[in-house]
Order: sequence, then C-alpha cells, then structure tokens
Amino acid sequence: MLGEQLAFNGDLQSLTIEQLANVEITSVSKAPQPLSGAAAAVYVINHDDVIRSGAQSLAEVLRLAPNLEVLQTSPSAYQITARGFDGSGGAQNFSNKLLVLIDGRSVYSPLYSGVYWDAQDVLPEDIERVEVISGPGGSLWGANAVNGVVNVITRKAADTTGGLLTLAAGDQYSSAALQYGGMLTDTVSYRVYAKNFYQRSFNGSAGANSHDSWTKPQGGFRLDWDQAQDKITLQGDIYAGSEGQAGATHGSIAGGNLTVTWQHQLDEGSSLQLLTYYDETERHAAVDAGGFALNTYNVELQHNFQLGRWNSIVWGIGDRIHQYGITDANGATTSLQWSPGHRTLNLANIFAQDHIALSDSVQLSLGVKVENDPYSGIAPMPSGRLSWQISTADTVWVAISRALRSPTPFDSDVVEKLGTTPFLIGNTNFLPEEVIAYEAGYRGQIFDDLMVSVSGFENVYDHLRTIEPDPVTTLPLSWGNLMKGDVHGVEAWASYQATDWWRLNAGFNIQHEDLAFQPSASKLLGLSQAGNDPHHQASLRSAMNLLNDLNFDMDWRYIGALPDPHVPDYVEVNARLSWRLSDSLTIALSGFNLLHGHHLEYPASDQIRRSAFLETRLRF
Repeated sequence: MLGEQLAFNGDLQSLTIEQLANVEITSVSKAPQPLSGAAAAVYVINHDDVIRSGAQSLAEVLRLAPNLEVLQTSPSAYQITARGFDGSGGAQNFSNKLLVLIDGRSVYSPLYSGVYWDAQDVLPEDIERVEVISGPGGSLWGANAVNGVVNVITRKAADTTGGLLTLAAGDQYSSAALQYGGMLTDTVSYRVYAKNFYQRSFNGSAGANSHDSWTKPQGGFRLDWDQAQDKITLQGDIYAGSEGQAGATHGSIAGGNLTVTWQHQLDEGSSLQLLTYYDETERHAAVDAGGFALNTYNVELQHNFQLGRWNSIVWGIGDRIHQYGITDANGATTSLQWSPGHRTLNLANIFAQDHIALSDSVQLSLGVKVENDPYSGIAPMPSGRLSWQISTADTVWVAISRALRSPTPFDSDVVEKLGTTPFLIGNTNFLPEEVIAYEAGYRGQIFDDLMVSVSGFENVYDHLRTIEPDPVTTLPLSWGNLMKGDVHGVEAWASYQATDWWRLNAGFNIQHEDLAFQPSASKLLGLSQAGNDPHHQASLRSAMNLLNDLNFDMDWRYIGALPDPHVPDYVEVNARLSWRLSDSLTIALSGFNLLHGHHLEYPASDQIRRSAFLETRLRF
C-alpha cells in the first residue's frame, strides 16, 4: 500500500500530491478504498507526519489533524473532540463524543464516557497512519462515534525489522525506548519494545507548581503470520504509571491488552475477519485511595463480499462484555460513589452496509448498526452516503446519519455526597444522547500540486445531558436529558507541494453552537455545561528537506478563545530540525510552544509550558 511505501523510507517527498489523495483507508467503509473517493470528512496522518512532528504522545500526534480540537489540561490529561462538545469539568461533563480505536480495539471508557489519554500510547515509529473522521460513524463503529472516529493503525512487524534505540532529553521531558524486530520464518515476523519517560510538572492557572509530573513504563509485542490467503496478528501491551498530585500522594494507572486478528481471503474478492481482544485497566486517585478496575472482552466477525456487479456488502456481528468494580480502599468513604459499585455490562451488535455503484462515477452507501445497549436497549444507527466522482481527481459527496452517545454507569449509578447527604445521583432512565448529522463536501486536486478538502455540516442534537433538581426536595440533583440544539460549521484543509523539497499543509475550521434547554429544564449551570469550544481554529504546517540529510519542520496553530468560562485565544509554534548523520544514526532538536513561556488551553487547568528536547535515534 502507499502508506507502507511512505513508512519504509520515511521521506516526505516519496508520495506525490496525487498519491496522497489516493492513500488507501479503511475507516469510512470498513473496506479498503482510496481517500479521494471517501464520502466523509476524513484526514490521514501518515507515518512520516508523525516522525517529523517530534510528537511523543498519541494526543500530541492528533494535533496534526485539522478536523480535531486538542486541548491540554495537565502533563498527562487532554480534552480531544471533533465538532465541539469538549466538556465542562465544573459540570462533571466530559469530552465524550469521539470514538478512538487502536488496531480495532476501542479505548473509549464505558465507565464515564470518554478516553483516558494518559493510558493510550503507541511508539511513533510503529504508527502506520491515523485516520481521523469528523462526523458520525455509528452505522459502522457503533455508539459513541457521535462527532468523529479516530482509528490508529500500526505498522506490520515485517516493516519494523532490526533494532531501534531512541533517547530524548530536554528541559521538561526525557524518554528512552528500545525496539527489536525480525523474521522467525519466511511468513512469521515479530517485534518487541519497551519504553519509559518522565514529564515534569506544570504550573496551575494561578501560577503555583501543580506537582503533577508523571511517568509510565510500557512494553509490548507484535507477531504477524502472513500467508497467501490468511493473515493472523497477535499483539499486546502492558503498562504502569505514576501521576503526581498537588497536596496528595501520587495516583496510579496500570493495564494491559491482548488483541488477535484473523483475516481470510475467500473467492472472488470476498473476505472474513475475526477480531477479538482483552483489555484490562486500573486507576487509583492516590495511594491507598479509591479507584476502579475494568476488564473488557470483545469478539467481532466481519464479512465482505460482492453481490452481483453493483453491490459491495460488508456486514458483521459482535459482542463486548465489560466487567468493572469501583472500590474504596481500606473501607474509606469517599464523596463520589457508585451504586452498585460492581457490574457486568453486555453490548451485542449487528451491522450491514451496502456500497452500490449507481454508475461508473456515482456511488451510494446505505448502512445501519443495531446495538443492544445494557442501559437503553435496542439502538439503531443508520446512515446514507452519496458520492459523485466528477473526474479522476475530484469528488463531491453528501451524507445523513444518526449516532448515539450511550449511557454509562456515571450517568445511571453515580452517588455524590456532601458529608452523608446525597447531593447528585444517577438517573436509571437516562436516555442516549442523539445526533442527526447532515454533511456535504468536496475533495480534489485544483492543480497538480494542490489538494483540497472542504466539508460543511449541520449536526442536530437531542437528549443532551443536564442537571435537574428533585421536584419536591431539590436535593439530590440528578442527571437529565433536557438540552437540545444544533452545531453547524465548515472544515477545510489543503496540501501544497511548493517545490520538490518543500510541502505546506493548511487547515481551518469554524463552527457555531446553538443550544437550548427544553421548557421543563432547570437550566442549572447554563448551556456551557455541554462544552466550551473555540469558534474557529487554524493551522499551517511546513516540511522542508533542506539537504539530503537535513530536514526542518514547523507547525503553527491558532486556537480561538473559549467563551464560557473565558480562555483567551492563542498562537503557538512547534519546530523540529533533524540531521541524519548516517543510515543508522539521526539526531533531532524539537521545540514545542515556542512563542510563549506558558499559555492556557482550558479553564482552571495547568499552564502549558514552552519545552525542548534533543532526540537520538540509533538503528542497528
């Protein structure tokens, strides 16, 4: 595949603009298709983008996607979303409408809805590409793919043979990673890795040291068996981290996962895929304090086949079991509890999508996924997408789809107390948050050296979460579904090959949120409890091959002000200068947030510091 070609040589200029437009993706239709023909707002971060950015975490990698909103709140925490709803910490609302997958394994938490970004880590060297879809993906990926889907796809073990030692040291961050891979037989390849890092603490919004430095050792492996008609992948990771907290002992995170994928090619282009994984994660707010343990068991079967000359069908079934326990250490009573504190949740699903060729240039996709949610029952999520390939380089598309954010134990079972008095309780009748999205877009090459993507959207929401008082006693408060409204906007990005040694990537998006309470709502905490999002943001990325062995990359980003609570707009720049001393040794100097000593990205969060580090990459 083209993405693999790029990953092999790590050279920005290895793909032309036309080739970039036709990189093969899978997230829009659960089948391989060229990016140019995808009927969705999808942006691809490729391997070369990742390496040249200098980003050391998955969250920082996602800053490269112009259709995402990435806000850092502490050394280990981020709010990441697409098309708004970044959450509100004061209202205990979270950035919960973006589904994130790593090689098909969902890392979206079923406990509180959202993603623990400190628990997600992939070596930059091992990222093949990241497919970022803004807009609903529920008809294929299920609940919680409300405003977007992020699909991280890692490289095959055969593409990472040999050894790699990476060392980084800087004023805020230092790390070490060691990886080795090879071929066990002609058809079996492997890699193993280990890494660790230390991130210094930031200052809080008032300027005092937050004492929230953190570290997280991690290791893992991947094993690939690749024969003519069958491919089997076995991969896993294990990690444990310690996170500082001001005025308290350190918190801890730990976990591991194991994923098995089997792909079998049938006759006439049909295929079967079986994906199964186990994921375990634990978190404790502080040493000897309460926390939770969550175990996830997942299995799903997918069948792709051709029906006649015009129909390409993908369908599948799956089941996911979550077992969790929320505990208070040493019998202590905390202010935030769950009742019950232990559950087993079962989420079964079935989906189908038909990709219909209406003509040589017009394609229609109709799909639906039906889930049996443990809290809200049967939940259908249909979609329809129509694309017209005007020419070999230009496509227009329209789409309409429905997606849901499913209830969680935090919505239904939470009990928050003031002393011994219940202050906030869950709602056992909490409804899924719903969106119906209308989208239209254009993707194409205006000139040989310029690729452009523009999309507009109107997302109509209902049953958004609110806080409601008891009608008789006021307390306890409980969760409700009495907010609705719409978000509309435009997303655009472009890639321009200025010369054979210089490429520019630009992005811009603008959105307007028009939310309102239902007549019976209490209106407690106001509309800002749904999220505090910038009205617009822009980015510009420059990548230069100055000499054969010297590269210079710069990323500029502008983020508009957050309205309520107010956070000023800001402009920042990241830069990286790398020098390949030999085929085996590269050194790079990376700087982040270079324009200011510190800046704020989210209300009452840490101030994000300027930082720099020197990195050495040795291949052997």
